Amino acid sequence: MLCSDSPLKGVAGITARDDFSAIEVRELRKRYGDMTAVDGISFRVEPGELFGFLGPNGAGKTTTVNILTGVSLPTAGSASVFGHDVVKDPFRAREAINVVPEVSNAYPEYTAWSNLMFTASLYGVHRGEAEQRAEELLRAFGLHDKRKVKVKGFSQGMRRKLVIAMALINRPRVLFMDEPTTGLDVQSVLSIREMVRDLNRSGITIFLTTHNLNEANILCDRVAIINRGKIVAIDTPENLKSAARRVQAVEVSFDRMSPETEVEVASLAGIKEVSRRGDKLRLLTDDPSAAVSALARFAGERYLAISYINTPGPSLEDVFIQLTGTGTSTSRGGDR
Repeated sequence: MLCSDSPLKGVAGITARDDFSAIEVRELRKRYGDMTAVDGISFRVEPGELFGFLGPNGAGKTTTVNILTGVSLPTAGSASVFGHDVVKDPFRAREAINVVPEVSNAYPEYTAWSNLMFTASLYGVHRGEAEQRAEELLRAFGLHDKRKVKVKGFSQGMRRKLVIAMALINRPRVLFMDEPTTGLDVQSVLSIREMVRDLNRSGITIFLTTHNLNEANILCDRVAIINRGKIVAIDTPENLKSAARRVQAVEVSFDRMSPETEVEVASLAGIKEVSRRGDKLRLLTDDPSAAVSALARFAGERYLAISYINTPGPSLEDVFIQLTGTGTSTSRGGDR
């Protein structure tokens, strides 16, 4: 339920749980000639869940979402939204969804009101209902005073709020959101994240595609990680991190840092990966105690002072790198 002071209370509309999963995917495949973009994936998203879909570029995220939203047809397998097959019953499936794209789909020469009315017409929302819905959404998103202003004069944060409002005009039960906070300032990011939480608390199932692992960690009930067309893991963020505790992290900062320091640290015994995080290095290792001892010896030999050292648990990013073999880290084996 939405909290009593939520700006979205009564806007999204709470939907009852179904006998069907919100999304069900079975052995889904998509081929483009000799290339397999999606390779027999299966998963479920339950009603009211905030589900994250993660993967490196080219992993199959966009192809999967395109199939679920009716943009593309699968080569094999099936997918359904609240029991409606996206191929056999596409109109009923599409009635239950809407999409918040990464790139704004609002027309800059239209006003906020006109964009909402146009979107409502595309989804067959009756004019009277559309006007009432638009009023509710504009007030909920703090855009009512700007309803007659052309979108070209909006800030990035205002545009993102309008795009989300447009996606809610047909009262969708499932909302697909692609990188909802990309390119926004910190204040707008925090505002959009809270908005996403409110929408989910109102009963809307959210399918969140993102490269932002921190965002998935703090927002999602569960996440699926896809790589090279296959699902490599599905679980809660905390369970995924717990499963990866065999690879521990050590964070260290020296009084003097250089690119050579990062390379030399990566060559120390027991260090699997090294990545730069601002003024710190983050190391992945099987033996944190041995790594700390090796770092102390390294610092002494090079007359460096350790200004910071910590041994946090693995992050979702560590899990992601471990499962997909991608990242911006320096590894002892060269390119992976």
